[in-house]
Amino acid sequence: MKITPAWRVCILGAVLCQALTICSRNFGDRGGPYFMASLTLAGIVYLLAIREFFATPRLPRRVIVIGLVLAALWHLPFLFMAPGSDDDIHRYVWDGRMQRLGYNPYIVVPSDPALVGLHTPETRTLNNPDLPSPYPAGAQLFFRAVTAIHESVFALKVAFVVCDLGIVLVLLDVLRRSGRGGHWILAYAWNPLLAIEVAGSGHIDIVGVLLLLVSVAALGRRWRALAAVTFGLAVAVKFLPIVLLPLYWKRIRVRDVALATVVVGLLYVPFFSHERIPIGSLSTYVQSFRFNDPVFATLERVAAPRLVAGLAVLVGFLTAIWLRRKAPAWSADAFAWPMAASLLCAPVVYPWYLLWLLPFMRSTSTVPIMIWTASIIPTYYVWHLRALGRPWLLPGWIMLLEYGSVAIAGAIIGFRRFRRPAVSPRSASR
Repeated sequence: MKITPAWRVCILGAVLCQALTICSRNFGDRGGPYFMASLTLAGIVYLLAIREFFATPRLPRRVIVIGLVLAALWHLPFLFMAPGSDDDIHRYVWDGRMQRLGYNPYIVVPSDPALVGLHTPETRTLNNPDLPSPYPAGAQLFFRAVTAIHESVFALKVAFVVCDLGIVLVLLDVLRRSGRGGHWILAYAWNPLLAIEVAGSGHIDIVGVLLLLVSVAALGRRWRALAAVTFGLAVAVKFLPIVLLPLYWKRIRVRDVALATVVVGLLYVPFFSHERIPIGSLSTYVQSFRFNDPVFATLERVAAPRLVAGLAVLVGFLTAIWLRRKAPAWSADAFAWPMAASLLCAPVVYPWYLLWLLPFMRSTSTVPIMIWTASIIPTYYVWHLRALGRPWLLPGWIMLLEYGSVAIAGAIIGFRRFRRPAVSPRSASR
């Protein structure tokens, strides 16, 4: 009996569901042996599913529905698991709480003895308590809005999962309008990083991803004002998508740019203090924070950290400019690669940073990025090392495995394209 592609995808989905369910049960020991084994299996199965998506132009709608239901099922156990005691989400609760109490999160320091009485059990263990908040104004106002409804990490995680659902709905529309098979929605929904970093740990990045995808969808429909404003809001959540600016050049009007600038400027108004630009600990982040950064670490030996960080942004800009000229109009690759190139040169590359790339992975040229979302999984081992009292330092062999896998995939794709025979004009006309 021959197994059809639809059945193979369903079987892979069932295995992925089982692997991530086991992973959720060991979420408290992030980076531990059972967590790593089950998550690694999930990453491998995910890549096998991607292989099926490339091999199958279309899958029955019922398979897509089953796949989305499975994704919802394995998100649930992560949603009800408590995040790590010092995960970023505790800082989100603190920042939202400070705003509602009349404090400026870009100025107050959580470890200040004068603020001890303002802490709750969920904020006492937040990370980097000696620094003010580094998050942009869009993120800050999101924290305030959610904590005004219910001040808890669970409320924020629910809000992030809702944003994840919103991305699925918008992406389905994008796929339909572009003529791509609807099964490519599973390339997004099945990525293991979503379960770990959105439903599990809860990261603000998913809010920015939703806003960016809405902007891209609006750009495709020529809704230029909406595209400009939502792009500005995405940048106001995290600065990473700023490198995509060249893709908007001459696709939106000057008045749309002005509108987006005003909207983003208004977000910052509540945080201005003594005529200073509110950036909190962002400068300290660039100057001192390091994780999973082989390119940045190499360049930092010959240049100042701020200069190298600026170079990372420049690399993203140049990639966007090049793809604007070479890639087809509205190509998803053009939105994925500039952010990926910038992240490759960044001082910190946590797994949840790759969430920004997930909605734009659906072509052969983005296969290295797909592999990166799986090859970054071994970095979770550092969380286990920290629990054992070891330094917060990523072993070199993990970075070699992570980036080596991406480089090999890129080299293979480049070699195949180089070897591909050119099509003569006569053959093309035929």
